[in-house]
Amino acid sequence: MKFGRLSAAAGFAAIALALTACSSTPSSPAPEAAANPDARAVVANFRAPVSNWALESDDAYVLSIAGCLETLTKYDQTTKKVEPMLATSWKQASDTVWEFELRKNVKFQDGTALDAKAVAGSLNHVLKATAPARAVNPKTISKVEAADADTVRVTTPAADPLLPYRMASVNAGVLSPAAYTAKGIDPMKHCTGPFAPVSEKAGQSLTLDRNENYWDGEVKLAGGEIRYITDGATRSTQVQTGEADISMSIPATSLATLEADDKISVLKADSPRTSTLYLNNSRAPFNDVNLRKAATMAMDLPAIAASIYEGAAQPATGPFAPSESWANPELGVPQPNIEEAKKLVEASGYKQQKPLEIIAITERAEFAGVATIIQEQFKQIGLTAKVVTKSYGAAEPDVLAGNYDMILSQRNRMIDIADPIGFLQADYTCEGGYNLSHYCNKDYDKLILQATTETDETKRHDLYRHPVCQDQVRPATHSNPRLTPDRA
Repeated sequence: MKFGRLSAAAGFAAIALALTACSSTPSSPAPEAAANPDARAVVANFRAPVSNWALESDDAYVLSIAGCLETLTKYDQTTKKVEPMLATSWKQASDTVWEFELRKNVKFQDGTALDAKAVAGSLNHVLKATAPARAVNPKTISKVEAADADTVRVTTPAADPLLPYRMASVNAGVLSPAAYTAKGIDPMKHCTGPFAPVSEKAGQSLTLDRNENYWDGEVKLAGGEIRYITDGATRSTQVQTGEADISMSIPATSLATLEADDKISVLKADSPRTSTLYLNNSRAPFNDVNLRKAATMAMDLPAIAASIYEGAAQPATGPFAPSESWANPELGVPQPNIEEAKKLVEASGYKQQKPLEIIAITERAEFAGVATIIQEQFKQIGLTAKVVTKSYGAAEPDVLAGNYDMILSQRNRMIDIADPIGFLQADYTCEGGYNLSHYCNKDYDKLILQATTETDETKRHDLYRHPVCQDQVRPATHSNPRLTPDRA
């Protein structure tokens, strides 16, 4: 079958995917069935809401994928530019003040009008969150207010040339005032997007109907269902059996089987995503830089990429893929050095009392195999490890609190905002909201602070390539042996 991406007005909201599979079996309507006004689609999604739909959390991504949640701006992956969405235009009134003009005649799915007061209410709700969003938080935005009915004024603590990028983050999504209840966020019919959530089976699925009054034109599908399936192998199976029309984030281990099935189309796209072994800097044994170096030297990244990933990924050289414009071209792939790693372990004086735990998140089916290989590679240098599989949602509280040894996880470097600064801020600054490895380097923080206020894009990218920025977070000196930036 042939499958073409549906526009936002025609189908579920498009997002950047590493691997997406589409089924065309008799029991499940093909995506082409969007021409049928009664057609509905089933999507197997790798992410489940776990925070009562709080927009400052990753639950916002589920609402965005579902075609419900929209933002003031959007980032076009093709043009590499920020474009209008709920705002038609924006301007910088001063170094620290931006004004966004809202689109006329937009209504929430509950029938109330979109206005500046509603937008300000949504953004301020996120800013007041106990655990702020990575892209939209009091460190990046100090005030949001309605300048008039159609103008939203955003004030930043310091000059921020990338604020329009932040407004494209799903965490800056806009909901109707009625969505904010004493019990939490209620997204049901409170978005502006082409599809309205109408019911949910907790932990299982979200059902959607078309928004008959969508501001961007006729919605071609009658609706559909988003299924929360964290296990990658199960997502692959559902598209094979026809239980799902579209399965997202397909494991590399399932790729050959799906490509051999003439009833399934596999869509591939480069994704700025890195699979990483995070080592906990905040406690023993990996608060010792020599043990972090030893862990890196034990790992054979090219071998892992060729075996577990079957060539669908490449070894990382640092925080970015070699093909990205802000990558440091002088960095090479870390090479295994078992003998040197043994010496570092011995010199550290570390006396292991119990096995170190490697958490392999279940959302990436291949991680269990990767963790087993790492377990054997660590054994060669005198470190004993055990593999534990958990969903990311179950592991995250302990990981963020620093109560773990190692975790295999994955991160889209451009998902907070479509510029590396969001990733570099959240993941590696001392107070970063997604600093899983609990890394802290004051010199690095100063460099990132300089980059956040740099208006010249070329100079900003030079800062991203600076040795303090890339060497401090590359595997040999930092905590995160980077396994494979996905390029599926």
